[in-house]
Amino acid sequence: MRNNSQWINTAIRKIEADYQRSADTHLIKLNIPILSGIDIYLKDESTHPTGSLKHRLARSLFLYALCNGWISEGTPIIESSSGSTAVSEAYFARLLGLPFIAVVPRKTACKKIEQIEFYGGKAHFVDSPSEIYDESRRLAKEMNGHYMDQFTFAERATDWRGNNNIANSIFNQMELEEHPIPRWIVMSPGTGGTSATIGRYIRYQMHSTQLCVVDPENSVFHEFYKTRNAALTGNKGSRIEGIGRPRVEPSFIPDVVNEMRTIPDAASVATVHWLEKLLGRKAGASTGTNLYGVLQLAIEMKQRGETGSIVTLLCDSGERYLDTYFNHDWVKANIGDISGYLAQLEQFEQTGQLDALA
Repeated sequence: MRNNSQWINTAIRKIEADYQRSADTHLIKLNIPILSGIDIYLKDESTHPTGSLKHRLARSLFLYALCNGWISEGTPIIESSSGSTAVSEAYFARLLGLPFIAVVPRKTACKKIEQIEFYGGKAHFVDSPSEIYDESRRLAKEMNGHYMDQFTFAERATDWRGNNNIANSIFNQMELEEHPIPRWIVMSPGTGGTSATIGRYIRYQMHSTQLCVVDPENSVFHEFYKTRNAALTGNKGSRIEGIGRPRVEPSFIPDVVNEMRTIPDAASVATVHWLEKLLGRKAGASTGTNLYGVLQLAIEMKQRGETGSIVTLLCDSGERYLDTYFNHDWVKANIGDISGYLAQLEQFEQTGQLDALA
């Protein structure tokens, strides 16, 4: 036990030292003149060492498992993931000298698989997104390993009261802005852990900020929010990597959410192409889901004569998706025609309206 305690202490110190070496992520203010009086910000999570929002989650999950005594020296780590969480967990597994296997859908972006392998992990493929859970449990049992299970533990592994969690960071960075308390924070759900952290923090700090969660197509979260039917399942996986689930995940907490919307996948992909013109760089399609929901809310605020700020997340870099969301042929075959939404967004810059597509 003493040797294991020493190893755990060393492992925790390594993770905390890694955190101390990491700067906070930037909060970027977008320049959208047509929305005068309404300021929009992107919390750029792509600047984490592993390139996505999931770096925060992976760190929390490892610390949670270590402090619970679930991981010891040599323990194989298994995770069910669509990619980004697996990349980040592979990073921390390598930091601790632990074997890592990611159970991923076969259609996961090639760049994410390359990054998992770069950090010393291995990808174990399944044909259907719904198979990742049971296969992860099977592998963990077979290998005497630990199934990290982000979909269950994401909402409880992070300290939602503060401790520089993502909500804490957002509000600190907003302090000197014209509208320091956001009218809205907008987030899309993968595990549901980040929306749970943000929603709880808002209430704990007694802020007036509202939380809007935006869902992609083929995800059950929005329907669950409306019905509270936890048995809901879908027969298709989300086409927007990293968000949307075919089942109700335990970490999704609907009662901390003020509003939910479903964003068409074509709108999500078109929006990241439009955003590239504003930022000069690419973002993943989940950022498009977030930003399209932000624009909807901003327009509604403008119509009511309101001013204020809205914050959302730039979840990861578009460089991971050059062969998918930034490949014209792939988009046409897998998402469909996005030209209508691109035209809609260009018109928005002139009119401040997102007119419904015919």
